[in-house]
Amino acid sequence: MKELLARLCETFGPSGREEKVRELIKNEIEGHVDEVKIDVMGNLIAKKGKGGKKIMVAAHMDEIGVAVSHIDEKGFIRFGPVGGVFPTIPLGERVEFEGGAKGVVSIEKLYKEKDLALEKMFIDIGASSKEEAEKMVKIGEIGCFTRNAEDLGKRFVAKALDDRVGCLVLIEAIKRTRELPNEVYFVFTTQEEVGLRGARTSAFGVSPDLALAVDVTGTGDTPEGMKMAVELGKGAAIKVKDRGMIVDKRIKDKLIDVAEKNNIPYQLEVLEFGSTDGAVIQLTKEGVITGAISIPARYIHTPSEMCDMDDVEACVKLLCAFLEAEHTL
Repeated sequence: MKELLARLCETFGPSGREEKVRELIKNEIEGHVDEVKIDVMGNLIAKKGKGGKKIMVAAHMDEIGVAVSHIDEKGFIRFGPVGGVFPTIPLGERVEFEGGAKGVVSIEKLYKEKDLALEKMFIDIGASSKEEAEKMVKIGEIGCFTRNAEDLGKRFVAKALDDRVGCLVLIEAIKRTRELPNEVYFVFTTQEEVGLRGARTSAFGVSPDLALAVDVTGTGDTPEGMKMAVELGKGAAIKVKDRGMIVDKRIKDKLIDVAEKNNIPYQLEVLEFGSTDGAVIQLTKEGVITGAISIPARYIHTPSEMCDMDDVEACVKLLCAFLEAEHTL
């Protein structure tokens, strides 16, 4: 799984520019699903199985990034965030733009951490003038932070683990499941980082009976970290609630039951910040019974997010077992 995870994470794919990620995933799942389509929002929807309940499983393809807002006379680029870019993160990081230009993020002058602000920062792409820079990037061009993935044994570090590791979980579930008693729609969504947009439209189109979002969640196991009972290496996280949704008790209990029956390590997640595609899927049409399987991750929304591969495997097994089960919810 690590080799595929590295390819997923290293692929360019900020919000609204998910084409390369989508093509990679499409090539991986062809031959393992009954039907594949791409909708108006660019969501990749793969159908597998028939009969029983109509189940939607969603993981988002996009990552946070930047958008060019101004180029000055010396060729330095001002930018705005695409998704949740914290001002403590970009300084000194490298950026790649959709047209291929690369650069480094710096700041007007050194500030104390409390004074850091994106509007004080700029990107240097090596140009010496506005005219030279405009040949390399355009106003409105979107980019993302760039880093190689690193294999640390059981632990894995990469940019865009949020949520390419969720995409990996769906891909593995597609490949490992055989005869499914339910009609499952594996949806690789777009523009989650800028407002859960792809999930909103794809859920309306699929109109599922049940749904699961698969995404990363924070942990409480770092020094002086937040108080949260989720740790790397302790198994799949079954969501109870986050800022955007309270999980339907029936689907939470079903996930716990499936995990216990199959000896899959799990932990319960209460996330005090952020949400997932599940928040908008839950509110589709007259409402959808919705839950979430989360992959514990450290340093979310940085270019060096970390997960534990044992947790990833637990999430794959939990998703497979859930999809292969009969559902009377």
